[in-house]
Amino acid sequence: MSVLKKPLVTEKVSALNEKGKYGFIVAIDANKVAIKQAVEKQYGVTVEKVNTIRVMGKHKSRYTKAGVLEGRKPNYKKAIVTLASGDVIDFYSNV
Repeated sequence: MSVLKKPLVTEKVSALNEKGKYGFIVAIDANKVAIKQAVEKQYGVTVEKVNTIRVMGKHKSRYTKAGVLEGRKPNYKKAIVTLASGDVIDFYSNV
C-alpha cells in the first residue's frame, strides 16, 4: 500500500503553498520518516519538516422511510510537508 494517498487541495492548504508547505492525505500507519521519503521520491524535492494530524471521521445521519441511518466517515491522517527553499510541487502539471 502506498504511503501517499492524495494531495490536499483546499483553500487553507493552498495559502500554505506560498510558504513552501504542502498537504497530503496519507496512510493511517505512515510515520514521518516514511512520508518524507515518499514525497522526496515521488516529486523529486527536498523535505525539511513533516507535521502529521490524525482526523476523526464526522458523524453522519440520514432520515429515510426505514428510519434513521447513522454512521461515521472513516478516520484519516493528514501530513503538512515543509520543503526546502526554492523547491516547488506542481499538482496541476498532468491536468
